[in-house]
Amino acid sequence: MDFVTLNNGIKMPQLGFGVWQVEDDKATAAVSKALEVGYTSIDTAMIYKNEKGVGKAIKESSVPREDLFITTKVWNTDQGFENTLRAFDESLDRLGLDYVDLYLIHWPTPQYDEYVDTYKALEKLYHDGRVKAIGVCNFDIEHLERLFAECEVKPVLNQVECHPYLAQNELKDFCAKHDIFVEAWSPLDQGGEVLKDETIKKIADSHGKSPAQVVLRWHLQNNTIVIPKSVTPSRIEENFNVFDFELTTDEMDQIHKLNKNRRKGPKPSEMNVR
Repeated sequence: MDFVTLNNGIKMPQLGFGVWQVEDDKATAAVSKALEVGYTSIDTAMIYKNEKGVGKAIKESSVPREDLFITTKVWNTDQGFENTLRAFDESLDRLGLDYVDLYLIHWPTPQYDEYVDTYKALEKLYHDGRVKAIGVCNFDIEHLERLFAECEVKPVLNQVECHPYLAQNELKDFCAKHDIFVEAWSPLDQGGEVLKDETIKKIADSHGKSPAQVVLRWHLQNNTIVIPKSVTPSRIEENFNVFDFELTTDEMDQIHKLNKNRRKGPKPSEMNVR
């Protein structure tokens, strides 16, 4: 496993396990398998409705709590200072934990203009020692700049949709300039066209790896944190086995050129669902 050091000094595994769209009763088996394979970073959220299943896997695991890195998120309906504090307590209860390693705002939902107060609640949780680090998801540059102006604690990362067809180059450059990591959700384009791309397939063949492994390797070599999701045991193992090869500079350049700025998910500035 490779680790990154966040801007508050906390170390985080660069490869984690995501559980978006994993039903609660299946999350326990999936997370248990991931922990068995060697993942120690697990990414969930209130809106995924599987925090209980994730918590059960953590409780049943032989991996010490201090060796795990657990992330969850506050959903749009729970934004605002007091609502966020309550939502955090509820997430912690479902997970069966005393603290989480990383707590994130799921979307800025700019129409409602509550993300600054929400982030101030995250700051309180951080100062109270109930979370080890705080950050955001799906924040555009303008949203991050507002946090810089009105809040005290810099986010450690910004979790956004990112894959070879949506490279997020401008946002990555901005975050790097401010010592904020980018963490990729849907890093494999949700198993879509990226994995069928001829350039990716050719590079995969040359390394004796799968297209998914090549894409994950591209993320890692881009200094991006990545959280692939799967409920298939063989795929969970496959996605973890990306530390025994390296892409060349030319191969990285070939993948960089695939960028189409094409999203699968909504634009953060337009996503105001509650």
